[in-house]
Amino acid sequence: METLDTLILSRIQFAANISFHILFPTITIALGWVLLFFKLRFNATGDDRWMAAYRFWVKVFALSFGLGVVSGITMSFQFGTNWPGFMEKVGNIAGPLLAYEILTAFFLEAAFLGIMLFGFSRVPGWLHTTATFLVAFGTTVSSFWIIVLNSWMHTPQGFEMIDGVAHATDWWAIIFNPSLPYRLTHMLLASGLTVAFLLAGVSAYRRLIGDRSPGVRLTLKTGIYLGAILIPLQILAGDMHGLNTLEHQPQKVAAMEGNWETRGNVPLILFALPNEETRSNDFEIGIPSMASVILKHHPEGVVPGLNDFVAEDGTPMHPPVAPVFWSFRVMIATGMMMLLVSWVTAFRIRRRGGVDGLGKIILIPLVAMTFSGWLATLAGWYTTEIGRQPWLVHGVMTTYEAVADVPAPYVAGTLTAYLVIYGVLLIAYITTIFGLATRAARGEAVADMPRAGGRAAVVGTPNPNAVPAE
Repeated sequence: METLDTLILSRIQFAANISFHILFPTITIALGWVLLFFKLRFNATGDDRWMAAYRFWVKVFALSFGLGVVSGITMSFQFGTNWPGFMEKVGNIAGPLLAYEILTAFFLEAAFLGIMLFGFSRVPGWLHTTATFLVAFGTTVSSFWIIVLNSWMHTPQGFEMIDGVAHATDWWAIIFNPSLPYRLTHMLLASGLTVAFLLAGVSAYRRLIGDRSPGVRLTLKTGIYLGAILIPLQILAGDMHGLNTLEHQPQKVAAMEGNWETRGNVPLILFALPNEETRSNDFEIGIPSMASVILKHHPEGVVPGLNDFVAEDGTPMHPPVAPVFWSFRVMIATGMMMLLVSWVTAFRIRRRGGVDGLGKIILIPLVAMTFSGWLATLAGWYTTEIGRQPWLVHGVMTTYEAVADVPAPYVAGTLTAYLVIYGVLLIAYITTIFGLATRAARGEAVADMPRAGGRAAVVGTPNPNAVPAE
């Protein structure tokens, strides 16, 4: 029983760590490219609105980058403390991939981040722009290597087992494994959507508290248009990712759909309570044959059922159904809300000639959805990672085989500490973001703003465009 308790607690602890960690790379991956866009527009036009946007959002980038690095370090330690079996069995593959991420990406980010943050008036404009590009490029390369490892764990290939240890035989096959293109695209688009709604939500908040500055109008439009463009692409990428998952991990798709029997005319279940004791769904509400249409492009298309993935002794060889079923629906519902809000807001901006025509009925929902990208990302990761169970590396090793043999109370103690610390840090992060926005709206941010040639112009004093909130 102790081993089972340790396994469950270790899984919860790793889930808590990665849930906290992923919040910040999800922002920095896309925000780096948005900052580069702001800087290039400033270089091309000399319009100080673009640099004002850059100066505000680079602070958000720095804060997010710092928390991402710290939480990533604690997460990596758990490979040794909680999951030694993982590195013992597949370390010959996982180790180099993690090293590539540090060598090719993290060093690049760390080397040029200082120039990006503090070099506005200290280096030529072209060098500062180059530093911004290299940091943005580094965050993307970093995500590439992490997704490579994660994708390989879902669709492993290019290796052979010798005495119970995985050895690489084809690094090209390992890196470009079958699920990588879909998983990487899905994650990069998720980052873009997270930043789009972060831009829109914080800018809407500044509008609500009286900030009428041109820079806020610009960032609000940027966020809305970015979200409106990316969400249809994400829906398409998600569909393709789902078809790839159906091919390689059909039991995960069966859990996502709540489908117990292999059959055709499978309904798209809108609501149900999956019951693993009766191997059926309670209170099911669905659209007839729609799951078959989505997954097989035909109403009579046969979709695998969960009952096909049960061992001879009755042990389920599929993931726990309810968490996968519901996290998938949370992700989809959040995506649909993103589509609705971004398209309605974009339509109103276009029809009314700008953001000045947006009233509280639009701005308040935007503020509420500031961190909706986090919700969608976490729900998506829970779907794919819980959906891999009971495997840690699909078809190669289970989570039970990798867990450390340590007393459960030890894990419970560190888990409690992690949860408390992460809770405090998360509250502090969100408070700081809105605190920065409040200060900017009141015109309290005083800084040196470089012009196109690198010369500084003093910005600050009360913002003439900021008006008291009513």
